[in-house]
Amino acid sequence: MENFLIGVCIALMAMMFACMVRAVIGPSAIDRVLSINIIGTKTVVIISVISYVFGESFFLDVAIVYALIAFLMTITVSKYLETGDTC
Repeated sequence: MENFLIGVCIALMAMMFACMVRAVIGPSAIDRVLSINIIGTKTVVIISVISYVFGESFFLDVAIVYALIAFLMTITVSKYLETGDTC
């Protein structure tokens, strides 16, 4: 089971690289924001799977904090793209 979950993490990391390519060559700013948001979501999933594999629950705290930071970043960038003002 652990080997399967490690394989899942490797597959998610490969998909993250595809999202990184989309973030670099995205034709619009919205495409870039969405791809960075997807990368953040996949990172939270990878941290959660690693937490399960190693049996360490403190990794889940790290995943929750990372998800919060990624969410706030997405909201801030979206507001900036809509209005041009971050405050």
